[in-house]
Amino acid sequence: MMNKLHGIIFSYLSNPDLRELTQYRNTCSLPYGGRYRLIDFMLSNMVNAGIDDVGLIVHANYQSLLDHVGSGKDWDLSRKHGGLRILPPFGYGSHVDGVYRGRMDALAGVRSYLQRIRQDYVVLAGGDIAVNLPLSDIYQSHLQSGADITAVCTRRPKGDPKSSIYFTLGANGLVADVSIHPSLSQGCESLEVYVLSKELLLSLVDHCAAHNISSFSSGVLQAMAGTLKINPYLFDGYAARLQSVAGYFARSMELLNPETRAQLFMAERPVQTKDQSNPSTYYGPGVRSVNSLIADGCIIEGEVENSILFRGVRVEKGAKISNCVLFQGTTVQSGAVLKYAITDKNVRVNPGRMLMGHSTYPLAIAKDEIV
Repeated sequence: MMNKLHGIIFSYLSNPDLRELTQYRNTCSLPYGGRYRLIDFMLSNMVNAGIDDVGLIVHANYQSLLDHVGSGKDWDLSRKHGGLRILPPFGYGSHVDGVYRGRMDALAGVRSYLQRIRQDYVVLAGGDIAVNLPLSDIYQSHLQSGADITAVCTRRPKGDPKSSIYFTLGANGLVADVSIHPSLSQGCESLEVYVLSKELLLSLVDHCAAHNISSFSSGVLQAMAGTLKINPYLFDGYAARLQSVAGYFARSMELLNPETRAQLFMAERPVQTKDQSNPSTYYGPGVRSVNSLIADGCIIEGEVENSILFRGVRVEKGAKISNCVLFQGTTVQSGAVLKYAITDKNVRVNPGRMLMGHSTYPLAIAKDEIV
């Protein structure tokens, strides 16, 4: 049944509110959870639902995303026909200059690709959210409801209202009103995952292109809430929206809670990532490691508490790490103390240094810096 569904992932944004963390990468390739990147979650959601064809819409700053997803082999999407397709802005007609102003702009830019989709239905999703969705159920709900669009939303709002979209449900249970970026959260927060038919998608793309409408949320959902039948799919599991450095830090720290991990990483819907075949982590004698997620390939000879360490992190003797997120290849040299810090890839903290942020304003250190 699921081979009637095609996946489109919007992965063209680099959120400036993530500052140093998106300086060299697109938000979708942001490392999260010790060994994953954000894009892994939506790609895995699609593959777990039996989707064979996925288009990744990219624009700028996507080198690290390409390095990570490669041919799609780690998600079983490396195929002769279909599989994973990277859709850059050139070669598809429209917007070559400037950035996409919104999702409808991005879809217009890849219209010729959309026309060639073999499936009857399309799921549109952002690649910048960590969530484990039952996409098969969402698709079935769409078919049974007879709706034009099924919109996945949550009653447990997680995002910053100024960057989020909210649905008000009418008496008939359908979406009656759409609020975009209000000052306070109201109703159900959209996870910005939508299922609709290929036919409707193409007609919306053409309508929006002809009327210079760039945004899906305001140009389609809000403007057409009265005419289109929009069916909400309420998902109350864990969803992490990473919209600022403080938000990234808070969502990362939530992963230290086993209940959160159980909602995100399930045996029946596994999250795949790029295989790196690292050796197992080495813990030196007398090491103290408390309530932390430590990936493979690390060398731990100091103290680690309430922290998340990615592959290949080195904590030297006498170094103390607490409430930190250390990306791949970070080295914390002997005697250094780190609290409430996020270090990007290959950061080196010199011996004896003391770096402290705060839980509401964590310190973020850019890639390859020596502190």
